[in-house]
Amino acid sequence: MSNPSRTSSQPLKTQPPRLAARIEAVLYLVGQPLPLAEIAERAACDREAAAEALLELATDYTHRDSALEVVETPAGYGLQLRAVFQALLQDLVPSELGVGALRTLAAIALKSPLLQTELIDLRGSGAYQHVQELVQLGFVRKRRQSDGRSFWLEVSDKFHHYFEIDERTQVIGRAAPLPAEHSSVETGDRAD
Repeated sequence: MSNPSRTSSQPLKTQPPRLAARIEAVLYLVGQPLPLAEIAERAACDREAAAEALLELATDYTHRDSALEVVETPAGYGLQLRAVFQALLQDLVPSELGVGALRTLAAIALKSPLLQTELIDLRGSGAYQHVQELVQLGFVRKRRQSDGRSFWLEVSDKFHHYFEIDERTQVIGRAAPLPAEHSSVETGDRAD
């Protein structure tokens, strides 16, 4: 039966989304944990309302038996895949990198640009092989230090695209971009 008061050209009036839904959208779109104050700011509400909406959202995920959950980390609140689905993730997303190479890549990403000698001090001599692998896969650029024998290491555009990390996102402990004066030795960037 059709509604005589509404024609097909008249749109349905929609209610603004619940605060919990707005916060869910913020957490999903940002893709990383956010402090409560930033969640409140992005959702255009006060901290108390944001905290209540986060609790509502977490409860909603629990009652729906969802694959996602709201978690509190040292960096703030975020959405993540529940632990019971981690095995599925491993099956669906094949890992190109071993744990050691991933840890080396994480160190480079956090401190980029980083001297290879500093990386070896942090990760040990096995990091030489990891760097070679990461350069070959295109995740890391390697540039000769202009006034020394070591190399500058920094993550590449492929790293940002592959891991869906915005290049402009500030990472805690991240240094300034590598100065242009350093000559490129191995870029690691491949046309894929």
